[in-house]
Parts: sequence; structure tokens; C-alpha cells
Amino acid sequence: MDGRTRIAVIGVGNEFRRDDAIGCAVVRRLRERAAHRPLPAGTALATCDGDPGHLIGLWEGAGFAVVVDAAHAHPGRPGRVHRIELDSERLNRSPTTSSHGMGLGEAVELARVLGRLPDRLVVYAVEGADSSLGTEMSRAVAATVEPLATMVEDEIVRHRDAAARG
Repeated sequence: MDGRTRIAVIGVGNEFRRDDAIGCAVVRRLRERAAHRPLPAGTALATCDGDPGHLIGLWEGAGFAVVVDAAHAHPGRPGRVHRIELDSERLNRSPTTSSHGMGLGEAVELARVLGRLPDRLVVYAVEGADSSLGTEMSRAVAATVEPLATMVEDEIVRHRDAAARG
């Protein structure tokens, strides 16, 4: 499959840290839906713990990648979804600030330096309420799973249609 048409959907998180599992939950829901309504050919669904090397490996060679991850905002509004879109021009530009810890920001920067970014990257970051040990997400974050799965499906369809128009 041509890399420009390959689509990677990556749910980032830890299923044993409550709201941090949002990315994994969305990918799980997309897999359930795909059993009845298949995603376009060349769409790969994966989960990741946020390790930069693993993230890069999952989106490498993709023309389009969607990443779903938990966000920690202070003050936060649990369940609020932020959509961030980066195209190849913005992805290939050095950042003016750095993020703390290892994760998505570092993966993007490392992939940029290595020339392993997708042409387009959309990140859905969901503000969480609780990242303590446990498997149950807060009500506000759990309520975003279904609508977020629909948003990701819509992103895939828009990308596929744009690629078909050339």
C-alpha cells in the first residue's frame, strides 16, 4: 500500500490508570465498529503506552495518523476534547518550546529529526480527571469514547476522500 494512503490510528495510554486509558478505549470501540462497518483499506488500529520509539514505529510510513491521548490541564475540565492538526509543513518545523517528560511531543520531535513523520497528524487530547491506579474511567471521560470514535471515523473518511480527489 502506498504510504500516502496508509492511515494509522493510535490510542495512547495505560488501561490501568483510569482516565489515561481513553486512547485505548477509543481504539477498542473503533475495532468493535469495524466488525460491522469496515474502515478503509490500509487503516491500522493500534495502542501504545506513549513510548516515543513505539509511536514512531506505529505511524512510520503513514500518510495520515490520528493519535488519541489523555491530557492533563490545570485547571481542567474532564472530558473536554482538544483537536490539534499538524500538516507536513508544521510537523517539519522545529518546535519553539519543549514539553516535559517523554511522550507524544518528544515522539513528534524525534520523528521530525529522523524524517519519519506522517504527512499529516491529528491529535485528539482528552482532559482527564483521574489517573490513579484502577480500570474504570471517570464518567465525564468515559462519555467521550463514543463521540470521539465517530470523530476519528470522520477524520479517516475526510482523509480518504481528499486522497481520492488527489
